[in-house]
Amino acid sequence: MDISQTTPGRTIALDDPGLDRSLAVKSRLATRIAKTVQELGLNQRDAAARMGISQAKLSQLTRGKLEGLSEGKLEECLVALGHDITISIGARHEGTGTRHVLETA
Repeated sequence: MDISQTTPGRTIALDDPGLDRSLAVKSRLATRIAKTVQELGLNQRDAAARMGISQAKLSQLTRGKLEGLSEGKLEECLVALGHDITISIGARHEGTGTRHVLETA
């Protein structure tokens, strides 16, 4: 699985073998939510209302506390903020498949 997040001056590897894969995906989604809220200039109260979650849950999300938030709910939040979500299933091959989060925005 090749998941990493690049920010100016550093790369955060999300494909570390010791990292829970689901947590890696949720982290990428949460990072994009926080970035979009900032880009839209929304305060947490208004952003949370738009996403259908509490302000307290959004606050936790922006601090990396993702307990109680499924990947599906995070995807719903991104859609509510104006993002499109596309799930693509590649061709079957021998061995175990991988999961990738590709951000095109």
